[in-house]
Amino acid sequence: MRRTFLLAAAGTLLGGRAMAQAFSDAQRGEIVEILRDALRRDPSILREAFGALQAAEERDRETALRGAIVENREAIFGVAGDPVRGNPRGNVTIVEFFDARCPYCKRLHAEMGPLLRRDGNIRVVMKDLPILGPQSVVASRALLAAQRQGKYPELYDALMSLRGEPTDAVIRSEAERIGIDYARMRRDMEDPSIQQRLDSNVALARTLRIEGTPALIIGDTLVPGAIPVAQIEQMIAAERQRRR
Repeated sequence: MRRTFLLAAAGTLLGGRAMAQAFSDAQRGEIVEILRDALRRDPSILREAFGALQAAEERDRETALRGAIVENREAIFGVAGDPVRGNPRGNVTIVEFFDARCPYCKRLHAEMGPLLRRDGNIRVVMKDLPILGPQSVVASRALLAAQRQGKYPELYDALMSLRGEPTDAVIRSEAERIGIDYARMRRDMEDPSIQQRLDSNVALARTLRIEGTPALIIGDTLVPGAIPVAQIEQMIAAERQRRR
């Protein structure tokens, strides 16, 4: 009981000004003296208090993030015209924020392809998020322009399979190889609506506090970074179970 009290007291003082102000000056002084004496006897109390505080902060972040996903559900899952891979009528939706130049996105792409072939009931909404420089923006514009010719998945696969950079010359070569009208694609790339789509994706990522790519949303859970495909399959199964 005494250790529990000491941990709670340490957590209260570490929790910031608002929590500490709940006590009078005399009470805070008494708590500090108790803690000093306890820490001399058992320094691990402070480490445990920090651990408990970090765990509480993480729970608060997760709760806030789930709330943000609920509040922005339409922008995340329901934007008409967002590129879709897999089964457009799948019973589970994965939203993927990616950058065509991101090596971790390319690693995820290599694993997602086989997953979508194994499981024909997954819908993947693609959110182009060009955050790695000007050439990332060019690649994203090219992808969204290719979508107007029904070639988004093919160009996406081509760019994500590249070992080198998606330079203008490489994009043209890959586009022509898969049957895209390159002159039309170049014109469409300059359409302001394409840049507006990218700006919307960036704004949404900021709202969700996405700081890098890839980032996946499954149900009300956001997963930052590339994760093993087995973990993705577990999350898909959990989401399907939750919906029953």
